[in-house]
Amino acid sequence: MNAEPTPPTTSHDERRRMVLGWFMNYMPTAWNRPWAGSTPTGWTDGEFYVDMARALERASIDLVMLEDSSVVPENFGSSMTAEFKATTKAPKHDPLPLAAAISQATERLGIVTTMSTSLYPPHRLAQLQATLDQLSDGRAGWNIVTSFENLAAQNVGLDTLWEHDERYARAEEYVSLVDEFWTGADGVAFDGDYYAAAAPSALPPVQRRPVLCQAGGSSAGMDFAARWADLIVSVPTGLPAMKAYRDGIRQRLERAGTDPDSCRVLYMVTPILGETVAEAEAKEARMYSADGDNFLRRLVQLSNVSEIDFAQYDLDRPIPEDATTNGAQSILDAMKAATRGSSLRQAMAGKGESTSLRLVGTPQTVADQMEEAMEFVGGDGFLLFHGGGGLISRHYLDEVLDGLVPELQRRGLAQTGYGPGTFGERLAAR
Repeated sequence: MNAEPTPPTTSHDERRRMVLGWFMNYMPTAWNRPWAGSTPTGWTDGEFYVDMARALERASIDLVMLEDSSVVPENFGSSMTAEFKATTKAPKHDPLPLAAAISQATERLGIVTTMSTSLYPPHRLAQLQATLDQLSDGRAGWNIVTSFENLAAQNVGLDTLWEHDERYARAEEYVSLVDEFWTGADGVAFDGDYYAAAAPSALPPVQRRPVLCQAGGSSAGMDFAARWADLIVSVPTGLPAMKAYRDGIRQRLERAGTDPDSCRVLYMVTPILGETVAEAEAKEARMYSADGDNFLRRLVQLSNVSEIDFAQYDLDRPIPEDATTNGAQSILDAMKAATRGSSLRQAMAGKGESTSLRLVGTPQTVADQMEEAMEFVGGDGFLLFHGGGGLISRHYLDEVLDGLVPELQRRGLAQTGYGPGTFGERLAAR
């Protein structure tokens, strides 16, 4: 790990244990990879993911977060073909019925589902979340997203989605209305700029409201997250950026008169583990090689998150300096800088994506890195996921849950069981 200045260390007794979650996609598993298992095409019945949730609970993981999207992207090559080869967002099933199945197969695991303020009517979302909270006996959470794909809008009868800042303005009203549906014992009378409702409530969750999660990266998104979220997922890269992000959230909470410890910030990471550091590094090199299926998947993923068609650029040349985009200009600028004096292929080789920290090594050395990171950042925990151009397998799950997590538990950095109360109450007590 890069050497960084660290604040004074604290003893195990003085610091909070990490909050650990797992990011899950209800998609095909590692059907074309080693360790695919005997039924790699049987993911559609949900049993793999229900078994996965049971394993997470046995390891005392705090929560599982179920991703959602409703499109087959055409960002790479202006076609769905690459997406179906790469399987970054499709094919995919709806995570809400899976969440209900997980709720019946587990007892303590928090279950967070992703639902968009742009695609669900407010009352419908409030009802679904309240139902999941009842089914799980107070373990539901809502990952609040606003969506950005116009194809998603067209799936629900809209032509396009609103611009970024308007989406957040609408989301502010939307969450306020949904909260009234959950807490308005005498009914709801709401009249805003974007939404209006006058109806009985009768949608009580077990919790006062489900745990609210958000992933605000922009200034508007961070403002929104600080106002509403109990749990924030973020992907700033490197320790200084991680600390700056968490400090920014805490400053917003303090300005609002809210206890900054009332909100937990989790960083997305993909641990790559081996019995030796060399073995883990060799595994990382294979995951992030500059050719093959993994490389295509990473390019398609980059196109999807940025809405930039990277198929238009020669992989073996720099990105042209005059290249422009209506998508994520910051990503295009970063890739231009990365390819100066090299090529797009070289810039992509050997690097992970959508992770805050490079965590590569044995369970012991990776636990060292996570411990040092939390001491420097002052942070709250991690959201684990299997990145690197691959799909989840039981083999990878076992490496993390039987290797890394027990090492964190031995150090007193991760819980070994669940405390009393609802998901929200346990999270607040951490």
